[in-house]
Amino acid sequence: DPIVSVGGAWCSYGDFLAVRNVSFAVPRGSIHALLGTNGAGKTTLLETIQGFRAPAHGRIEVFGLDPARERARVAARTGTMLQESGLVDEMTVAGQLALWQGLSLREDRPDRVLELVGLSHRRRVPVSVLSGGERRRLDFAMALWGGPELVVLDEPTTGLDPQSRRTMWRIIRDLVSTGSAVLLTTHYLDEAQSLAETVTILDRGRVAREGSMEGVLASIPATIGFAVAATAKQLADLAARLDGDLDASPAAAGMRVDVRTARLQEDVGRVIDWAGGCGLALDGLRCSPASLEEVFLDVAEAVDAERTSA
Repeated sequence: DPIVSVGGAWCSYGDFLAVRNVSFAVPRGSIHALLGTNGAGKTTLLETIQGFRAPAHGRIEVFGLDPARERARVAARTGTMLQESGLVDEMTVAGQLALWQGLSLREDRPDRVLELVGLSHRRRVPVSVLSGGERRRLDFAMALWGGPELVVLDEPTTGLDPQSRRTMWRIIRDLVSTGSAVLLTTHYLDEAQSLAETVTILDRGRVAREGSMEGVLASIPATIGFAVAATAKQLADLAARLDGDLDASPAAAGMRVDVRTARLQEDVGRVIDWAGGCGLALDGLRCSPASLEEVFLDVAEAVDAERTSA
């Protein structure tokens, strides 16, 4: 059974519908990215999953429980890292974790989680003098306390340097390898693409894209690009062979060619066969599937087009 199951959920503030008919699941031992622009409904949905509110319609279950009715039981098995920390500036780092130890129903040791997030050397330092990135790591240590079965991470790497981000990614992957599940929101789309197996992209409370990361990335064309000293006739011959769309423009090496295709492997082979048959060299050949950023921008462009036509 999935750790988190959202089925046809609607969430509202009075007459305003913030989340509309959203469904997805987060299996044990997996990472699910919940993405969307500001105001898309992510925060409302996260609050509902954590039991701070009940959905207006539909079903939300965490560990098979209704989080709004059995919030204490859900919270005991969930670690949460919010955008806004609840740290006490006057306490030391070790004191903050000692306080957390007394509040948490899960058992752990401050030294273990501090070493995990790379803050052992700051254990006697007041929280008030920590850098922004160190505060985020302390927040992360509290979310990881006791090895929770579900970890909710809301913009976890904001303010972190690249090395600290990579360290956090490794810790998240290690946690998932033990069977925990992670529900992640982030504005760093490369982070979501690197970590998550499944993804839901929200737009104005609705699901714009949802499914496996591979399937969502495949929802828009991949690209093939290169420069080549080819004639217009030769390029016309190539275009006729491809499943994708070819666009060519003048470049220093002759012509700059970009192909957008839903059949990347087949069209790469055709490009190479065409170049070999014509005795042409392909300069700077690159082949890449769509990125999550491109999918996100495609969703945004569709929204803008809808608003323009309305």
